[in-house]
Amino acid sequence: MKWSKGKSLLLLGIALVVVDQVIKVLVKTHMTLGESIPVFGNWFQLLFVENKGMAFGMAFGGVVGKYLLTLFRLVLFGFLCWWISRLLKREVPVPTGVLVGLTLITAGALGNIIDCLCYGLIFSESTSQTVATLGSYAPLMQGKVVDMFYFPLWTWPEWIPGLGGHIFFEPVFNFADSCVTVGAFYLILFHWKFFSKE
Repeated sequence: MKWSKGKSLLLLGIALVVVDQVIKVLVKTHMTLGESIPVFGNWFQLLFVENKGMAFGMAFGGVVGKYLLTLFRLVLFGFLCWWISRLLKREVPVPTGVLVGLTLITAGALGNIIDCLCYGLIFSESTSQTVATLGSYAPLMQGKVVDMFYFPLWTWPEWIPGLGGHIFFEPVFNFADSCVTVGAFYLILFHWKFFSKE
């Protein structure tokens, strides 16, 4: 049986989501909220935080905003799946890089959707004193996204206006965020001509 490009992309997407969820579950069930583990000195740390809103710790409109954000993510995920399947059916082959980039974004979106949909239902609340176990802390679509990658590379000198004293890159993010970001930048840098035609 011939191994199709569609099956390869599906396998890639599943693998990325599995990696994302394994990392998140390990962090959620083995670290207390706010706990930090140095990986490469102080430049790269595993820092467990939970994100109530969008990527990189941004928030959006409380409980109602959370429902809207999760619905938006579901619609975006569905659209991306439909678009990739449509591109695969074209008579003129679409560049493989375009399909891989879109798959990265789709897998990243699904990774964070799973947190929002399910984590509140299957895990207990994480605190600075306790590690999460099986339980429930929020209803469907109100789960918090688990973030852990932190790169406080340097602190800006005090004499720089507006930046002095601040860490160069403060957001804490996860593997799914990385997939979305890498996929988007890859498409913008190397396949912008394809999307300008689209």
